[in-house]
Amino acid sequence: MKSVLITILFLMSAAANAVVKTAEVFSSNMVLQQEKNIRVWGTAEGGEKVKVALGKQKATAIADSDGRWMVELQPMKATAKPLTMTVSGKKNKVVLKNLLVGEVWLASGQSNMEYSMGAHPKYARPKKGDPEYLQHEWEKAKNPNIRLLYVEKNVRCDTLPTQGWQEVTQESLKQFSAAAWFFAEMIQDSLQVPVGIISTSWGGTYIEEWMDGASPFPHMARLNRPEGRLYEKMLKPMAPLSIRGFLWYQGESNLLDGDTDIYTEKQQYMVGQWRKAFMDENLPFYYVQISPYIYSTRRDWVAKTWMDLPRFWDAQTRCMDVIPNTGMVVTTDIPENLNDIHPPYKWIVGRRLARWALHEVYGYKEVECRSPRIRSAERQGDKVTLTFDHCEGGLTTADGNAPTWFQYYNKTRERYEKGKAVIDGNKVIINVGEVKCPLVSFGFDEVAQPNLCNKAGLPAIPFEVKLQ
Repeated sequence: MKSVLITILFLMSAAANAVVKTAEVFSSNMVLQQEKNIRVWGTAEGGEKVKVALGKQKATAIADSDGRWMVELQPMKATAKPLTMTVSGKKNKVVLKNLLVGEVWLASGQSNMEYSMGAHPKYARPKKGDPEYLQHEWEKAKNPNIRLLYVEKNVRCDTLPTQGWQEVTQESLKQFSAAAWFFAEMIQDSLQVPVGIISTSWGGTYIEEWMDGASPFPHMARLNRPEGRLYEKMLKPMAPLSIRGFLWYQGESNLLDGDTDIYTEKQQYMVGQWRKAFMDENLPFYYVQISPYIYSTRRDWVAKTWMDLPRFWDAQTRCMDVIPNTGMVVTTDIPENLNDIHPPYKWIVGRRLARWALHEVYGYKEVECRSPRIRSAERQGDKVTLTFDHCEGGLTTADGNAPTWFQYYNKTRERYEKGKAVIDGNKVIINVGEVKCPLVSFGFDEVAQPNLCNKAGLPAIPFEVKLQ
């Protein structure tokens, strides 16, 4: 009885001493999303009146019985002029300084998204151009109109594991996602408004870990890593922050575990859940198709063949068909060592993601963002004609040579044959002779790095298609 009384007294004392706090996603130096209602929330003593002021705007809320409160401020126009937000209760005041208003994006995934600006000593250097490009970009990055929120890899915390929003310095950028940084840099340079970018990633993680524990995909249990652990600790505490959209770079771990047939549905579920959490069912979701890599020689839970990766590519491509307001970046051209699951050129990845945002969100229609994608396949005599979308001005090749990695299945010999291909505008014509070939494919192999692209230099999406 005495211990119970002590506990009650302790809780009463804690409640009496409660002070107003904002959620950890709010701090000095942050960027607030322009042209959307600005949601601000936190904790206080139950029943306490909380006042929030930003510029000329003021709002109040009453903390509920659990001590939670939230206000909504009216949308604001982008500004690089620093603002101050004050959050006041009866015992204290929180002052957040140097706030900007602009565009806010959240980037997540596994190690290729986590791959940081300061990671140059750890990973292979690119062979094309400046081998120290990443380091040089890291050293010179000083844009005052880009702000960073780095979420630390920590699932044992009670709150969002972050040191708060930071201005760009070598130190703040060192652990930050390279792909996310180059995305933010291109967006800021194009729009000339402040950009806030959030990096919350963890190498080797499965998509299930970025959903809540109630997801309908319970296959993670045998790996002793519960569904939702990263969602609950490293993403959900930021919701419902007003943001412009999401970036996603993940898939390798799910491929290794044999998830090809259901990955589309998993990504569809996750996107829907994220949009619901952030209170906007139309938030853009731009993602990266994983790169060529030799999975078939690994020893994993599920044995792999040369076909498993291209089939996973198909699952990722289908996401664009079943999830509204999404776009996929193709990366078949960036690996230089097919035994390295971390290809260089993260600046290419980030800028291709930015192309999607510029074209789809910000109205830069002259910026091509889509890779060429198969529209139809038709056989006439000894030739198969493949027609592509998203290749204004016609198809081309990255190296000026004939198109590579077009194959057809020889039904008689029960094997794939290399097809001689030529470009004709937005079509590729393959000579198959008299062979019975029910299937034609492009880049459909784990080691395939084909050269076909559009005039914007975006590589074509791998595929396999059945002929009628």
